[in-house]
Amino acid sequence: MPATPAWPPASTPRLFVDVPLNPGAAPVIDGNSAHYLLNVMRLKVGDPILLFDNLSGEWLAVVADTAKRSLTLRIERQTRAIEQVPDLWLCFAPVKKARLDWIIEKATELGVARLQPVITERTIVERIKQERLEAQIVEACEQCGRTALPTLAEPVKLPQLLKDWPADRALLFADEAGGVPLAEVAAPAPAAILTGPEGGFTARERDMLVAHASIHRIALGPRILRAETAAIAAVGLWMAQHGDWSGK
Repeated sequence: MPATPAWPPASTPRLFVDVPLNPGAAPVIDGNSAHYLLNVMRLKVGDPILLFDNLSGEWLAVVADTAKRSLTLRIERQTRAIEQVPDLWLCFAPVKKARLDWIIEKATELGVARLQPVITERTIVERIKQERLEAQIVEACEQCGRTALPTLAEPVKLPQLLKDWPADRALLFADEAGGVPLAEVAAPAPAAILTGPEGGFTARERDMLVAHASIHRIALGPRILRAETAAIAAVGLWMAQHGDWSGK
């Protein structure tokens, strides 16, 4: 007797929608998303699609109707409740476009709760296109199965970040001058990781950081890492020790 095919199939497209989802909803998809679903994925009436809204989790829908540039969907059932990601922030100095995109994408995939750009004395990129980075976040969440989008904060200068820092949140400073291996630091959530720009922090900034009450200096191995590599390596190490990779 042939096995019943899995439903929805693993190839089912997954899409973020900026409207609340519920059993009675009939969302309409248009614009670039509709173009992708109609002309690339070739969806037709009756085909499944997974939706998430950053509010209520993930839902299975089917295509109820198609037009030239839009689709109307019908919600079938909820497939997953909204996830609770570990309370980890990534505070990072913005780098050049392609590498910045990589930080955003990979940090989202790894489960970071908040992305905080930090302007330092050696930061080359000070103007950030929030809309473009938000699109990167959405695309990464669609791909990796997240049901909750990480928050993308407005850029802030390092002195202001430290001045306003919440006292109950540990700040893990990836210090090129040396520190304690992250595995030896007791810094569960709520926590944050701070990585610097290309060229690193200045001596003045480092003194400011070392003097801050919430700082834990950490080392990221014996080699000099690029800014984007340091950010993602630190997140991976923290997730393995304190986050949802740890199995705790």
